Amino acid sequence: MRELKETFDIKELVYETNIANLLCKDDLDRIGMSVVDDFNNDLMSREAWEKRTESSLKLALQVAEAKNFPWPNASNVKFPLITIAALQYHARSYPVLIDSDLPIKCQVIGEDKEGLKQMRAERVENHMSWQVLEQDEDWESEMDKVLITQPIVGCAFKKTYFDPIKKYNISENVLAKDLVVNYWTKSLETAPRISHILQMSRNEIYERVARGLWCEGVSEGRYQASANVALGNGLQQAQDKAQGLAPPEPNDSSTPIEIIEQHRFIDFDGDGYEEPYIVYVRRDNKKVARIVARYSEPDIAYNDEGVVLSIKAEQYFTKYPFVPSPDGGFYDLGFGSLLGPLNESINTIINQLIDSGTMATTAGGFLSRGIKLRGGNNTFVPLEWKHVDTTGDDLRKGIVPLPVREPSQVLFTLLNLLINYGERVGGSVDILTGQNPGQNTPAETARTMAEQGMKIFNGIFKRTYRSLKQEFRKLYRLNQIFINENTTYASSSKGENMVLPEDYSGPLTDIIPTADPSVTSDHQRVRQAVALSERVAATPGLYNRYEVEKEFLKAMKIPNIEKLLPDPKGPNAVPPMPNPKLQIEQLKQQTKQAEMQLNLKLGLLKLMKEAELNQAKIKKLEAEAESIQIGIATEGEKLRLQELNTQIAMQRERREGILGSIEAMNSVYQTMMSGLPTGDMEEPPLPM
Repeated sequence: MRELKETFDIKELVYETNIANLLCKDDLDRIGMSVVDDFNNDLMSREAWEKRTESSLKLALQVAEAKNFPWPNASNVKFPLITIAALQYHARSYPVLIDSDLPIKCQVIGEDKEGLKQMRAERVENHMSWQVLEQDEDWESEMDKVLITQPIVGCAFKKTYFDPIKKYNISENVLAKDLVVNYWTKSLETAPRISHILQMSRNEIYERVARGLWCEGVSEGRYQASANVALGNGLQQAQDKAQGLAPPEPNDSSTPIEIIEQHRFIDFDGDGYEEPYIVYVRRDNKKVARIVARYSEPDIAYNDEGVVLSIKAEQYFTKYPFVPSPDGGFYDLGFGSLLGPLNESINTIINQLIDSGTMATTAGGFLSRGIKLRGGNNTFVPLEWKHVDTTGDDLRKGIVPLPVREPSQVLFTLLNLLINYGERVGGSVDILTGQNPGQNTPAETARTMAEQGMKIFNGIFKRTYRSLKQEFRKLYRLNQIFINENTTYASSSKGENMVLPEDYSGPLTDIIPTADPSVTSDHQRVRQAVALSERVAATPGLYNRYEVEKEFLKAMKIPNIEKLLPDPKGPNAVPPMPNPKLQIEQLKQQTKQAEMQLNLKLGLLKLMKEAELNQAKIKKLEAEAESIQIGIATEGEKLRLQELNTQIAMQRERREGILGSIEAMNSVYQTMMSGLPTGDMEEPPLPM
C-alpha cells in the first residue's frame, strides 16, 4: 500500500476506539481501495478451490437437478456417501470433545506444596467452563456447526473476540467461504491479511455508529452489486440452490450490506514497519467504517535506540483443519474433495442401473404397417384389453420388442466395490456404524476391526483437539486483557464462585481441553477406566482412590458426580468408612482400659480399708503406751514402752506409704475417667 499523508505515534493508536476518525479523506479512500483490491486478489487465488468446494457441497447437500440424458427427467439419484461420512465424524468427535461440564482444564506445573496453584487452577477451570457453556449460550451450538462443516469442506474456523456490546467473550463459527486468505498462505499466524465477510443489516450498522465505534455515513446509499462483488459467490449460490432459496434483490432495502473485516498491516508511523490493524470496509463503495489496533503496548519490541523491531499481533481466528492439502494450499481437504469423484462415479452407476431397469420394464418396440391400431402412443394399465383390427398371428408377426438387456451384474459388482472403498476412506464401515459384522465374529476380532477402522479418525481428531486448545488459549488471553477486578458469577452446576485477576497471570500454555486426544470413543474410555480400577485393587495405597473413582464415573457418564462422590478435602466430604481391624484394636484398648479402671478402683478401696485398719492399730498402740507412761514403769514396762514406740513409728511410716499410694492411684483413675491419654502407664503396685 502507498504511504499515507499523515503519521501517528503507534503507542497512542493502541487506545483509539476508531483510528479512521483521525485520518483525512484521501488516506481513508486509499486504505479502502487497498482493502477491497487485496480482498479480490485473494478471492481469485482460491477460484479452483471454490469450484471444487461448490461441487462438494452439491453432493453433500444432495442438490436435486433435472437431468435430460439419456431422456428427459432421467434418474438422478445422489448417493449420500459424503453425507454419511460427515455425520459419522460429527457423531464421534462432538461427544468426545465436549464430554463434561468442565471442557477446559488448567494445568498445575511445578511444585505446589501449599496447594495454591491447584486452587488457582480450579478457579480458572470453573470460570472459563462457565464462560463457554453458560455465559456464551451460542458457543456449544457454534462448535456443533464447526464439526459438521469441517469434514465436508475440509476446514472450518472459529472467531474469538470480546464483544463490546454484549460485554463478554464470543467464539463463533466462521464458514470457510466467508474467511478469505490467499490460497498459498502457510498459516493464519503468518498471513499478510485475513478477510472476514460480514453480512450486516442497516440496524446493526446504525447501532455501531451510534455507539461511536464506526464512522458516520457508512449505511448511506443502497447496496450495489458489481462484477467484483459477484466474484466468489459460487459457494453461497450452491447453498441457496440446495435449500431452494432465491438470491436477494440488490435494490431491496432489507438486503444485508457486505462488510469486509480485514486483519492486515498498515504503516501509520512512517518508519517502514507495518503494524497490525483491523479495518472494516463496505465492499460495494469501498468506504472505511473503522480501523482499530490489533496489538497492545507490551507487544511492541524495541532495540536500545528505540527503533521498533517487531510487533506481536493478536490473533482472532482459529483454523480447524481436516486433512492437509498435498499441494501446500491453505484450505484443507474434506470428504467433499476426497470422496467427490468416487461419489460421482457411484451416482452415475446407480442412475445407469435404474435407467436400465426402467427400460427393461417399460421398453417399447417396433410396429409393422400391417397392424391396424388407433393413432398415437399406446400404453397399458393392469386388467386392460385393447381392440385391434387384425388377427392374432398378424399381431405377433407385426410387433418387434426393443432388444433391451437387464441391469448389468458387472455394474452392480463395480458399484459395491466403489461404495466399499468410499466407506473405507470415510471411516463409515459397517462395524463403526453400529451394524453387526457377523454372528460368528469373535468379540476380540470385532474390537480389533473397530480400532483399525478408527485409525483415519484418530489423526483428524488430534488435529481438531489441537485447534480446540488454540481456541481456549485465545479465550484465556482475552480474560487476561479484560478481567481487571474480582469477578463473581453463578454457575448452574457449581453455585456462586469468584475468579481473581491474578488467576489469569499465568502463561497461555496452562490451558488445555479436558478431552483426551488419545481417546476417541466411549468404549475406549470405559476400558481405560476399568483397567485403572483393576490396578488400584491390585496395588492398594499406590493410587489416589478418589481421583480413580471420579475418572471411572466420568467414563460411565454418571451425572452429579460431585454430589455422589464428594471431594475428601472439600466441605461436603463424607467421613471414610472405619477399618474393621482398627475397630477391633480400638475395642481391645477400650476393654483393657476398662479393666485397668476397675483394678484401680478395687485397689483404692483396698488401700483405703488398709489405711483405716492402720489408723486403728496406731491408736491402740498409742493408748497402751500412754497407760504405761502414767504410772511408775518397771524395767519390763520400760522395755515394752520402747517396743510400742518403735511399732507406732513403723505404723505411721506405713500409713504415709498407703496415703501416697492412694493419692497416686486416685490421680491415674481421675485421668482415665476424664478420657485423657494415659500412655503406657502401669497400675501402681499395692502396698504389701
